[in-house]
Amino acid sequence: MKKICLAVLLATALPAPGAEVDDDTDLPPWAVEKITPMHDAVSDWVSNSSRNIDGFFGTDDSLHAENGSYLRLSQELEWNESDHFTTETAVRFRLDLPTTKDRLRLIIESDPEESQGTLAEQGSHRLRTDQRGTGSSVIGLNRLSSRDKTEQWDFRAGAGIKFRWPLDPYVRFTGERLWQLDGPWQLESYNRASWFNEEGYSVRSKWDIGRPLDANHHLRFITNVQWQEEVDTLEYSEAIELNQILGKRSVMRYAAVVIGRSASDPRLHDYYLLTHYRRNLHREILFVDLIPELHFPREQDYDPQFGITLRLEVMFRGDLIRQR
Repeated sequence: MKKICLAVLLATALPAPGAEVDDDTDLPPWAVEKITPMHDAVSDWVSNSSRNIDGFFGTDDSLHAENGSYLRLSQELEWNESDHFTTETAVRFRLDLPTTKDRLRLIIESDPEESQGTLAEQGSHRLRTDQRGTGSSVIGLNRLSSRDKTEQWDFRAGAGIKFRWPLDPYVRFTGERLWQLDGPWQLESYNRASWFNEEGYSVRSKWDIGRPLDANHHLRFITNVQWQEEVDTLEYSEAIELNQILGKRSVMRYAAVVIGRSASDPRLHDYYLLTHYRRNLHREILFVDLIPELHFPREQDYDPQFGITLRLEVMFRGDLIRQR
């Protein structure tokens, strides 16, 4: 992990004077030479492992079929007025088995959505310190559907365990749908019901309606509804997002979010503003995210609370090597 973090830090280095500029990277040539062999070796392992396992359970087409397996490592550095500096390392490994009869997918993730706390705690997909722990990683198998979600509902089922002692089994059911509305508008729905032996049941639903404004701007209105047995309170949020393409490798998101609780006595629990800058530092391998936020939580009498997140991310995917 230290080598990977070092490689990411090199992504912020400036090219040497007189060096040839590459439109696909911010790295100087000497950094590319050091990072590429390590990245390609790990990506080859991800691709070969997934295709070998797929070939064992599936068919010989596994050697040529499109495979979406990847390994993603990320390191976050966060600061906010209440917790000050915190760090978080996240791992997600997705192993696709597309030629197996039941189209299986192996998932290993250190940050499952069921462990991300309340809607107010999630913020820009980050966790507060009291929600983190060594027992939040899960491993499981998902059975995929061949349905096109633009034509009908796409349902998936999955099961596995959370890494803790005693082992914590879980079951998930997920459904997605995408509708093309009048004009350029699209409506997308994501729904998941989960059961964990320790945490109990949870249900979440996301409805996302949006349209492009022009070639570089996209407007979205997002509604989230969530219920967790541990919290036993219905939560809901409304968000307005404007996504902007800044260039070939940079995007920006501006968002305003309002979060409420309870169906019988609805009240505003939190609202916040954020901007999310994301940069592809090197050929869809290295990424950096900078996310400043301004929260107004009810528990703090709506006094503004500022926070900022810096996230560095490394992607390992064998198909990227084939495309180069």
